[in-house]
Amino acid sequence: MLHAANLDAVYEERSMSAEAESEPDGWQHEVFDLLRRARVTQFAYVPDAGHKILIDRSLADPDVHSVALTTEEEGVALLAGADLGGERGVLLMQSSGVGNCVNMLSLIKGGRFPFLTLISMRGDFGEGNPWQFAMGEATVPVLEAMGVKCLRAEHPAEAVASVAAASTMVFQAGRAVAVLFTQKLLGAKRF
Repeated sequence: MLHAANLDAVYEERSMSAEAESEPDGWQHEVFDLLRRARVTQFAYVPDAGHKILIDRSLADPDVHSVALTTEEEGVALLAGADLGGERGVLLMQSSGVGNCVNMLSLIKGGRFPFLTLISMRGDFGEGNPWQFAMGEATVPVLEAMGVKCLRAEHPAEAVASVAAASTMVFQAGRAVAVLFTQKLLGAKRF
C-alpha cells in the first residue's frame, strides 16, 4: 500500500516527466505543427495550463488567429463560423468546460459542421480536486450524446497519433472529434 508521501512523490515524478516531454521538441510542439500542416488557422481557447504550449505557439504564429474565449461554447460557434468562411479551427479546453458546450454542440450536430476539440482532462488519474470529478467523468458520455467521437491519449505518441487521426476525421470526413489529453499524459494537477 502506498502512503500519501509516496503518492506525492509519484505525482511529482509524473509532473516532472510531463514537463520534460513539453520541452521544445515535446509532443505538444508536434501537435501544433501537425495542426498547422492540416491548415488549421483558428485556435479558440479558454486559458488552461494543459494547453499552454499550444496556446503560446498559436499566439506567436502570425498566420494564426488565436482567440481567447470567455466561455467554451463561444469556441463551438467560432469553429462553425470558421468553416463557413473556408477556414479550419480547433477548440482548446479543459474537461470542466464541456458542460458549458452542450447546447451549442447542437449547432455542430444539426449543421453537420466539422469540429475538432482538444480537451485537457480533469477528474481522472491523480486528481486532487474533488470538484473536477463530476465533469471529468461525464465528458465522454456528454460528447458522445452530441455526436462527438472521443479519442483518448495517455502517452505522447498516442497524443500525436490521435490528433493526426482526428484531423483526418474532421477535415476530410466532416466529423466532430474530441481528443482527450489525460492526466497521465499532462500530469496530475493538485488544485
